[in-house]
Amino acid sequence: MLKLVRLQTSFAVACPFCIDMNSVEDARANITREELAALQGQTDVESVGTFTVRERLAIEYTRLISRAPLSFPQVFVQKLVEHFSEREIVILATTAAQVNYWARLMQALGIPPAGFSDQCDLQSPA
Repeated sequence: MLKLVRLQTSFAVACPFCIDMNSVEDARANITREELAALQGQTDVESVGTFTVRERLAIEYTRLISRAPLSFPQVFVQKLVEHFSEREIVILATTAAQVNYWARLMQALGIPPAGFSDQCDLQSPA
C-alpha cells in the first residue's frame, strides 16, 4: 500500500525524479498497468477492480494531502477512520508528506530523473 502512496504522490505533484525513483520494481509490487493508469489520473480509481477499499481510500487521502490548499472533507475523514487505525493513518500521511517534500526539493533544485525506472517501462501505461 505504501508503494501506491509513494507513486500516487509522485504523479500528483508531477515530479519526474520521484516518478522515476518510485516506479522502480513496480512489477514486483504487483502494480498492474490498469492500476498505474489510475494513479496517473488516466482512469477512475473506483473503476479498477483490483484496488481494495483500503487502497482506494489511501490513494484518495494521498491526493488530498498533495493538493493545495489542504482540505479534508469530514465525510472522507470518517471513512478513513473506519478503515484505518490511528497508527496507519499517521504512516499514510507521513509517507505522502515525505514524497511531497522530496518532490518539491528535487524540482526546486532542478534535479532530473536518474534513470532508475528505464528498464521497468512503467512510467506510461501501454
